[in-house]
Amino acid sequence: MAGYRGSAPVRWGNDAARQSQHDVYGEVLDCAFQWAATGGVIDAGLWDRLTTLVEAARTAWARPDHGIWEVRSSPRPFTYSAAMCQVALDRAARLSRRLGLPGDPEGWDEDARAITRHILDNAWDPAQRTLIEHMAPGGGLDASLLALPLRRVLPADHPKMVATCRAVAERLDAGGGLLYRYLPEESPDGVGGPEGAFILCSFWLVDNLVGQGRVGEAVELFDRLCTYPNELGLLPEQLAPGDGTFLGNFPQGLSHVGLISSAVLIARTAHGLIPELSTHAWFP
Repeated sequence: MAGYRGSAPVRWGNDAARQSQHDVYGEVLDCAFQWAATGGVIDAGLWDRLTTLVEAARTAWARPDHGIWEVRSSPRPFTYSAAMCQVALDRAARLSRRLGLPGDPEGWDEDARAITRHILDNAWDPAQRTLIEHMAPGGGLDASLLALPLRRVLPADHPKMVATCRAVAERLDAGGGLLYRYLPEESPDGVGGPEGAFILCSFWLVDNLVGQGRVGEAVELFDRLCTYPNELGLLPEQLAPGDGTFLGNFPQGLSHVGLISSAVLIARTAHGLIPELSTHAWFP
């Protein structure tokens, strides 16, 4: 365990209540998909509410929002937000078919595939050789793109995903296995001040390395990240590069979710199971 690290003061409140975040559609439908996969019941009333969200995702994906990081600058057509709308449509189609629920599974499928194509065509920057933060020219690099394989939007070993993973690891490197989620000078967030390293992004990198078959590198990075929790095994939202001071919300649930998910993925791979993030195990 690492020694004690203090936690820097955090900003009270944010503007999320007045913002649009289109990734929520995919979050909710993915939860419903996993709920049903483990025996949870989706009754008619719940399905009616879920399909309302799915239909909203059909148009929301192309509109600017404030994104996963809740930027205070002008809304942008964030790639991650569009990807999560794809998740909403994909999961709805699967649920409809598997459970015999009413809806438009063929249309949802078609729209989900169209969003994926749009991301590959319009969020790809050929000059930078990476997917970028939003589906418009001139965008910066964003570590949230590492979550696309985790959400089954693109396989971790897709050529454009491999290139994006490499770019994030190199250009958002904060040292010590840590990553910045973005660079404010390239991706204005309207908040101001220095940016700490967002530890969840490093666990996303671990998962991508596993999905690419680079398990040894993934384990090495994971072991390094496991030196950051304090004496109680708790992690913050961010760490200060260099001295490891805890920054932001503490303890941060998302950081621990990332740690647990990476640990499970590595353990499954060690037992000979095909990484679920690669094309070889893409769910049907």
